[in-house]
Amino acid sequence: MSDWRIYRGAGVPHEAVRELPDPPPWRDFTGAGTGPDSPDGGDGPEGADTARRLGARRRLVESLHPRPEEVEAVNAALYLRRPLLVTGNPGTGKSTLAHAVAHELGLGRVLRWPIVSRTTLQDGLYHYDAIGRLQDVQLDRAVAGDGTPSARPPIGSYLRLGPLGTALLPARPAEPGGVPLPRVLLVDELDKSDIDLPSDLLNVLEDGEFTLPELERIADREPVTEVLTADGDRARIEGGRVRCTAFPFIVLTSNGERDFPAALLRRCIQLDLKPPGDEQLAAMVLAHLGEEALEDGAELVQRFLRRQPGQVIATDQLLNALFLTQHASGVERVSRDRLAEMLLRPLDRPR
Repeated sequence: MSDWRIYRGAGVPHEAVRELPDPPPWRDFTGAGTGPDSPDGGDGPEGADTARRLGARRRLVESLHPRPEEVEAVNAALYLRRPLLVTGNPGTGKSTLAHAVAHELGLGRVLRWPIVSRTTLQDGLYHYDAIGRLQDVQLDRAVAGDGTPSARPPIGSYLRLGPLGTALLPARPAEPGGVPLPRVLLVDELDKSDIDLPSDLLNVLEDGEFTLPELERIADREPVTEVLTADGDRARIEGGRVRCTAFPFIVLTSNGERDFPAALLRRCIQLDLKPPGDEQLAAMVLAHLGEEALEDGAELVQRFLRRQPGQVIATDQLLNALFLTQHASGVERVSRDRLAEMLLRPLDRPR
């Protein structure tokens, strides 16, 4: 279209929003990139999140291998059943690595545990809705009228496993008599946590198990309880204890904004992820936007590669610039350059 703008700042209502094109593949939350008609041929079990991370055309880049040290670190974590601690600047592909491993090894949907300053170990393991259970008991008594409680949902209805708790569930073999397959867990931005969380993780990561005291107390009366998982499914918990049979492949990501205790570091395989090089960057653009965007945006790609040493510009900023300037191809050069300047602003530039 001759005028790519949807919002024009004229103050006059119009219906141009109906002409808004499809979103960038990495911002498509409909799951359109995971169906049988998608460019990748579809892999529903992985979910829309993997499609956004790896690109709808990810089969085009399966032959392009990551750096040797990245492959070696992933294999070391798989062999030793240890978490992989991945450090790097924003946008270097730390989170994507978990999805790439799950996609290549057929390990299903990646469980994601985003970390913020208020996150506790309990958030990752499970949540018990004690208030909801108490309210239901009071409601039952009010309905009965005589103060005697009526039949109410079991305690498992008020328990839900978190991402870490779900990843530690006993794994099922992909086929009868086969080897149990691990889940993939992404613990995103661990350096955003409070000072205690890295240390609190130690025992769980070392032992591969945890207990639910609410179920342990009633194990003699209810030895098996069904609870909800982070996937929205139900799992059977025996004796109030969750113990993994296949240690999950855990990726802990960090932007390098803090140091972690030595006790955690010795339990992890450490990987410092470098920014993508020429081939990796070209493959990323191909996977998300296709060959035409790579050719038309060659100048932006070179601009990204020629950034000053130490300057932090994330790869998704480049993808944003390529996508938007592609849609604004009909406007004057000055406007396109202004868009590129806005979208490729270094993250470490002083405000």
